[in-house]
Amino acid sequence: MSAKIRFDQVRKEFAVRGGTRGAGRRLIALENVTLDVRSGEFLTLVGPSGCGKSTLVDLLGGLATPDGGRILLDGPSH
Repeated sequence: MSAKIRFDQVRKEFAVRGGTRGAGRRLIALENVTLDVRSGEFLTLVGPSGCGKSTLVDLLGGLATPDGGRILLDGPSH
């Protein structure tokens, strides 16, 4: 059975804001995330604040775009 949702080597980073110390720096929120969710599976994201849970959901919902990798819905594209 193929995956309904596939995160394939997904990467997301953000620019660090504030002050001169953070200027120009990048924060890696997700790096090389690979995950398959099959039809009928139930998935729960659990982790501490700032670990990337909301970023992963934003990417899945199209509210953000990955900086690397790909997100496939309903199997591979043809």
